[in-house]
Amino acid sequence: MFNLEYPIFFTFTFDDFIQICVSGHMEIDKAIRESGDRRLKTKYEHAIYVIQRALALYSIEEVAFSFNGGKDSTVLLHLLRAGYFLYKREQSCSNEGLKDFPIRTIYFESPSAFPEINSFTYDAASIYGLQLDIIRTDFKSGLEALLKAKPIRAIFLGVRIGDPTAVGQEQFSPSSPGWPSFMRVNPILDWSYRDVWAFILTCKVRYCTLYDKGYTSVGSIYDTVPNALLRITASSNNKETFRPAYLLSDGRSERAGRAKKFSPSVCGSFSAGSNGPDSIDLRKNSMRTASAIAVGDEILFGTIEDQLGPSLCRKLHSIGWSVSQTTVVRNDVDSVADEVERQKSTNDMVFIYGGVGPLHSDVTSLGVAKAFGVRLAPDEEFEEYLRHLLGDQCTGDKNEMALLPEGITELLHHEKLDVPLIKCQNVIILTATNVMELDKEWECLIELTGSSGLLVLMEPYILKCLTTQLSDLETAQPLSKLCLEFPDLYIGCYRKSRYGPLVISFKGEDQARIESAIEALSKKFHPGAFSEIN
Repeated sequence: MFNLEYPIFFTFTFDDFIQICVSGHMEIDKAIRESGDRRLKTKYEHAIYVIQRALALYSIEEVAFSFNGGKDSTVLLHLLRAGYFLYKREQSCSNEGLKDFPIRTIYFESPSAFPEINSFTYDAASIYGLQLDIIRTDFKSGLEALLKAKPIRAIFLGVRIGDPTAVGQEQFSPSSPGWPSFMRVNPILDWSYRDVWAFILTCKVRYCTLYDKGYTSVGSIYDTVPNALLRITASSNNKETFRPAYLLSDGRSERAGRAKKFSPSVCGSFSAGSNGPDSIDLRKNSMRTASAIAVGDEILFGTIEDQLGPSLCRKLHSIGWSVSQTTVVRNDVDSVADEVERQKSTNDMVFIYGGVGPLHSDVTSLGVAKAFGVRLAPDEEFEEYLRHLLGDQCTGDKNEMALLPEGITELLHHEKLDVPLIKCQNVIILTATNVMELDKEWECLIELTGSSGLLVLMEPYILKCLTTQLSDLETAQPLSKLCLEFPDLYIGCYRKSRYGPLVISFKGEDQARIESAIEALSKKFHPGAFSEIN
């Protein structure tokens, strides 16, 4: 496995580099196949297959490559060079090196681009012999003009799952309605941040110098700053410096540097905390409130009953937490996002269950991500758990299960759990599908609380219940007055059947207050009007 936690030092000369540039398509394939990184080999082979499939479907005049100078398109550039070489070698049964790269390359030059990006792009075009079509208009109109002038039917893109433009895309996806017609080809769609840097460092290819200055995701000069998670503050002159992008240990924070460059005097300095753990003040002695969200059309259809909600409420009450509400929402991204957004701002913790998995209706993770305004990104650690659980065939839809909300996700590990629980700030995603599984997950949460303070354990609520044969009309006014006298208690009423006894419940944190309330109520009626039940 390729380790990105430590710097990689290169020991090749400029002459070596020139040789790689000339015969790079062969060197790249050789470097990958000699690598001990099995995951990278699998990603490489799949990407090469997609490229060769596209070259088989379209003539070389009908394909193009959109290059923007970033790390993803840099990886795709070298995959295309290797893929084209391997494809032509199979066609001609010859090992003779190819000296040119005939795939048309599109570069959208923008006045808001970093100078380093422009410089790297033109250097790459010169070194690798790219046929560069430079477009200086907006993306859509420039693309329309190019496709009218050239017979392009397919465009290779460096899009990865988790990118804002990747929603709904596959390796081969027709362009969106309203856009010029072409096939989007995405060879690295399933690559993670770690995969990108493993390829770049393994193959020793050049990349834009911004990535050595702490930039992990490069947009425009107006919305991109170095990633604060890579910040190093020198003690001598207090000047900020940053570690290289490939040393970012958590790829979910790749886009943490995509922030508006506001003046510090207006809104303070950029902080990694804005993308990190929640800043909710969980004061030790205050009441804790939680809510539960069930995701499932089947519950709303009446096909199945929600058994987890009541069980979860009892568990929360057992640790002294108050449950503000439980809701059921449809298997719909916007429905989940809207409910999570409402509840996370008014509760100390939100528990959500249902809608977790590889099916089309499993939208919980995406809904949570949308509620926090982040994207889904591959989580390599979670993917390893899934691979261990599901085997080496953890690809396709099962691989998409490893997409988690970027920059806000914490994995809650416990030896009794096959896969960790997922915590996104103050939202915990439960994977339980029945009460027995919920019991197991809750037990693990409580044990984790002992070591990490995950949940504040309060004194459990005290509950006492009375029954009476008195009518609702007889008890209504006295109970209303009692609630005003004891505002710190929850006093509830219910009947298990229309003609059964009335049950009056008293719930609170103070045993003496509950006893006082029961005594006050009893004095309003004749002796023996109430019986205490367990």
